[in-house]
Amino acid sequence: MVTLAIGALWLAFQMWIVFYPQAPLVERPLHLLLALALVLLFNPLSKRGAPPRRARLTDALLLAGTLAVFAYYALASTRLTERMETIDPVLAVDVAAFALIMVLLFEGVRRTVGWPLLGVLLVFFAYAFIGKMLPGAFGFRGFTIDEVVEIMTMTTNGVLGITTATSLQFVFYFVLFGAVYSGIGGGQLFIDLSLRVAGRFAGGAAKAAVVSSSLMGSISGSAVANVATTGVFTIPLMRKTGYGPAHAGAVEAIASTGGQLMPPIMGIAAFVMAELLQISYARIAAAGLIPALAFYTAIFIFIDLRARAEGALALGTNELTPEDPIAGRLYLLTPPLVLIAMLVAGFSATYAAVIGTASCVVVAYFRRRSWLNLAGWAQVVRDGARQAAEIAVPIAAIGIIIAVAIQSNLALKFSSGLIGASGGKLFFAMFLIIVGCLIMGMGLPTVAAYIIGAILFVPALKDLGIAELPAHFFVMYYCVLSMVTPPVALASFTAAGISGAGSMETSLIAFRLSLVSFLIPFAFAFDPRLLGQGDLGWVIVACLSLFCATGAWAVALSGYLKGPLRLPERALYGAVAVAVILFPTGGAAWAAAFTGLIALAGWGIWLGPRMRAAGGGGI
Repeated sequence: MVTLAIGALWLAFQMWIVFYPQAPLVERPLHLLLALALVLLFNPLSKRGAPPRRARLTDALLLAGTLAVFAYYALASTRLTERMETIDPVLAVDVAAFALIMVLLFEGVRRTVGWPLLGVLLVFFAYAFIGKMLPGAFGFRGFTIDEVVEIMTMTTNGVLGITTATSLQFVFYFVLFGAVYSGIGGGQLFIDLSLRVAGRFAGGAAKAAVVSSSLMGSISGSAVANVATTGVFTIPLMRKTGYGPAHAGAVEAIASTGGQLMPPIMGIAAFVMAELLQISYARIAAAGLIPALAFYTAIFIFIDLRARAEGALALGTNELTPEDPIAGRLYLLTPPLVLIAMLVAGFSATYAAVIGTASCVVVAYFRRRSWLNLAGWAQVVRDGARQAAEIAVPIAAIGIIIAVAIQSNLALKFSSGLIGASGGKLFFAMFLIIVGCLIMGMGLPTVAAYIIGAILFVPALKDLGIAELPAHFFVMYYCVLSMVTPPVALASFTAAGISGAGSMETSLIAFRLSLVSFLIPFAFAFDPRLLGQGDLGWVIVACLSLFCATGAWAVALSGYLKGPLRLPERALYGAVAVAVILFPTGGAAWAAAFTGLIALAGWGIWLGPRMRAAGGGGI
């Protein structure tokens, strides 16, 4: 009941500030403190094996600390809003509140994400003080305790900076929308629609997993949550039609991972990107559409080709016929359509999410059998509050990393070092950045990996000639793919738990599946038209060329097209696909490569199989 009460209070507060905004140093602390309280209550120490009495006492002290910090901001909000930074003194009570917030925040991160992110935070936090002791380029004068207190908890930087603002203004509302939409049956409708569309073809269960995960991922924006939601249905179906447990888990993992790239909601990182670039979220979502479609097209083609090669079965009539007819539930498509329409019409992302959530409440009562009772709504509020809290706390803590990296000039130094290590060569620098994104993403939430990558890697890409928006998308894309990259692949681990396969085996297969989409970021890095920038006609041409190239890349990796392909044929498909991707649309080199791709497609679909059947052997 306590969690429900705090969740309802948080919901009421968030709805109130939509219409009656408050000063940042009033809104942001309250948002963070309510999230911290929920994290402590939803993740008590007793769940982690601590002795019950000690666990209860520790949790009670931490909750009391949360109340103490709330009292501090309530009493000091006017002073904090009106004070002059670096001029007005930092009081002893400010230092005490700072120490308490750091303890609460670090413990909240440990309970939600674990030690990987906490370790990174502690390194950056220590760097703020010991930077003056470090030799060489990464040394700096260091901060005094007053400077750290002021930056981290007394201004709209640090903990109360851009990441907390993103959680307050965007993340909460979209997470709430996803929770309410799933609660009224929207997620199940997506799964049933996917089975109906793709299930009757070869490898139908795997294709249905791709379609349902793209739809559900566009709403949830979380790879792990997506696996847990759709995987419990799709993984058993894949196993029933002949897929091994590891392969079934891997397909679901990579399909769910792409949900963080799929508009309209995408992942939490997209909201942070909008704030970092100071552009509307609608523009970010529009820019992400073509890469997301290319991602899922590549995965779908690859799965289709392997299903044909291996003779994977289609789903039977029983699996394709849901208990509740789809036609009677199509009204549940109204909320996401309302959300998209609001974004396209130019309304703010926050307002669009609020209206989308309100439409969920309305359509829930279109049919008597789908009504939610009071207990059902209470569960929706509790689920939404928990999900929002477990996102708010880690991304607020990442504000520490941003503040230290910017204030110490570490970001610029790292960028210069990266360019120096690559010898100023763009391709080598991009390779180093890919490796960095994948390594950082191992064990970190995507948003954490993206923010660190945006600070450290984007400046280097910009200095080497990549435009700002493509540079941010490049980093985010590979941070997303880290969810299926061994040795720590959170989406793959979740899928392995459902399928009963080994975590590492599932991760390795998911990583191999992800290779079919690995070239897409290079395409939009070299051709920003793939992010919707430029003349509409050329955007369409660039989009079609990307789809053709990723299809050819899928053929090269799968080794099958109207029959098995020989190694030279696969190599040609791969080489031409890379050429089309690397040369911007419209150039002479691109035209030659694209013509070669069309010719090669004709060979693979028509002439090659006939020559092999006649004994010609192909190429």
